[in-house]
Amino acid sequence: MANNTKTPLVWLITGTSSGLGSALVASVLAHGDRVIATSRSLESIKHLETPDNTDFVRARELDVTSGAAVITATIAEAAGIWGRLDVVVNNAGMGYGGLLEEGGSDRLRKQFDVNFFGVMDVVSGTLPHMRAQKAGTIVFIGSRTAWKPEIPGYGASRGLYGSSKAAVHALADCLASEVAPLNIRVLLVQPGSFRTAIARQPFYTANPIAEYDPYRNLALTRVMTLMGTERGDPAKAMEAVVDVVRGEGSASGKKWPGNLVLGVDAEADVRAKCKRTLDNLDEWSDVAKAMDFDAN
Repeated sequence: MANNTKTPLVWLITGTSSGLGSALVASVLAHGDRVIATSRSLESIKHLETPDNTDFVRARELDVTSGAAVITATIAEAAGIWGRLDVVVNNAGMGYGGLLEEGGSDRLRKQFDVNFFGVMDVVSGTLPHMRAQKAGTIVFIGSRTAWKPEIPGYGASRGLYGSSKAAVHALADCLASEVAPLNIRVLLVQPGSFRTAIARQPFYTANPIAEYDPYRNLALTRVMTLMGTERGDPAKAMEAVVDVVRGEGSASGKKWPGNLVLGVDAEADVRAKCKRTLDNLDEWSDVAKAMDFDAN
């Protein structure tokens, strides 16, 4: 899956003002590729584009919640800069803190608007260009919280965030099967905890339910104690993503993964969830297999 052409790849990356997005821009440029860096605030990324580097970097404002028409137009303009889009990375995201019942569907809708529907709008704006050029790679930044959303804290109670990322995982898997015949690849990256400044909203406490006081207090405590102590290095994570897309470095000689788990904690959580699922299937196998109509 190596990039055998000498022509630099053109990447469009959302959410590049900080965290994984910022690290990915640096890694892509280090490999000699070109980047269209985007953020909902152009002010936060305008330093990336200078008169000396416009052959390799362009900065554009792109708010993934601005609606399909605006996003499609922005991507079309970006595709015209160098005449193609080789890699589009759906990295922009938001963490809305809060407990499920206390936040309700209103809080979930806010979370999904950014992390799911915004992602789909970017994909919809991207695919016409990749279909026309008969090639491309779409990268989704998912999360190990889709595998383990049940721990409070880590910047947000993970039920809201994890639900949105689980939806992204399903979206990525489905899209991969639909676009494979078109020579378009899909990569779902599933990082664990990395030391980044992910965009977070204040923890939602406007609808406190007394029975959840201990759980909420634990979540609020973890928000203050865990940030900045994560063991994952964002630069290493994004270097791995670039390696996979380009078929180089740590990806040399390996098959296209489709799903890329990053981080010791992420690997442990995925393995644990798989084991629990298989153990459950084993125990309930007789029930699962007894659902067919009785033979006449």
